[in-house]
Amino acid sequence: MVDLIKYTRKGLADAPSNPILKFSDYASKIPDVVKFTLGEPDFNTPDHIKEAAKKGIDNNHSHYAPSNGTIGLRKAATDFLAQKYGQKYDAETEVLVTNGVSESIFDAVVACLNPGDIMVVPTPIFPLYMSDVNLLNEGVKIVRVDTSEDGFKLTPAKLQKVLDQYGEKVRMLVMNYPTNPTGVMYTQKELDDLANVIRDQPIFALCDEIYSELNYDQPHASMEKTLHDQVILLNGVSKAWAMTGYRIGIVCAPQPILEQIAKIHQTIVTTEPTPMQDAAEEAFKNGMNDSQPMKQEFQQRRDALYHGLTEIGFECAKPQGAFYIFAKIPDGLEQDDTKFIYDLVDQARVAVSAGSSFGRAGQGYIRFSYAVSMDEINEGLKRIAKFVKENQQ
Repeated sequence: MVDLIKYTRKGLADAPSNPILKFSDYASKIPDVVKFTLGEPDFNTPDHIKEAAKKGIDNNHSHYAPSNGTIGLRKAATDFLAQKYGQKYDAETEVLVTNGVSESIFDAVVACLNPGDIMVVPTPIFPLYMSDVNLLNEGVKIVRVDTSEDGFKLTPAKLQKVLDQYGEKVRMLVMNYPTNPTGVMYTQKELDDLANVIRDQPIFALCDEIYSELNYDQPHASMEKTLHDQVILLNGVSKAWAMTGYRIGIVCAPQPILEQIAKIHQTIVTTEPTPMQDAAEEAFKNGMNDSQPMKQEFQQRRDALYHGLTEIGFECAKPQGAFYIFAKIPDGLEQDDTKFIYDLVDQARVAVSAGSSFGRAGQGYIRFSYAVSMDEINEGLKRIAKFVKENQQ
């Protein structure tokens, strides 16, 4: 028998599976487990959005939509971004509808990076940006910038240091705010200062703003406001409207850039399901404030989990957005975060994510997703407190 695995894409067979999903699958098999793992709102999609999807089906919206997305959705998205954040894009030429922001990231990375280019990534950060490069863009180098000593924020000085070291090879800066896994948000001035470092240089700023509606302590800030011509803006409906399964993301960029990104989308996806686009259009058009009750609930959960973990002895960066807490494993406990999470779920039936899954800067930390009920938070804290008491030396 021929061993065809040897003839698949080089390096793919040895590439690790997503460790977050792998562990979540492991934890799901444990009875009565409390899961703080996956970043998915535990709310239902608002009824008016579900009705829009049903109406699309009833109206036989079962054929191909335009590859860049229905004009209704693109117009609703641009109106939403303009009204909410002052972000101005042309619905006809500067918006692309994708299969969630996961595809948006893929399309942008593949379209904008060439062998020899450097992508700068502040870490800890959601690993998908780096995974896409490692699997698909041979010859692209990833420079990871450790932000753990800077409040989990990239500083202009550290960004400038990268530019000084690598010069014109730097082609893309990845920014995600509010940030997964820390929940940290940048102020507008902080983003402006970073924008000034790369302004008028041939560097794309890939700005993932999927959590833009889940800012707790300040208005949403965006690098787009001061670096429009270099920004590739990512957003969507998954988090703010609890629509992860609808798989609708959007990419916004100046027309010449978007045209190139759209070519990748046309090749791998063609277009998104039309009824799902109808639902997303309804979300952007008539769900302007749908996220507010959900955000209030997330704030209460954040406060409960943050104070509970702090009392137990965890050092945490208090989240300003999204629905994650990044906690340092207390002294006296197992410091290998991967081993720690397996011990915790096996002994206490509590599942969290290893910080190292988000880059080396996350070693020794664990991520909690508080997209779970308050009852689960309270029960999880009880189990964690017992675990710490029994294991801390």
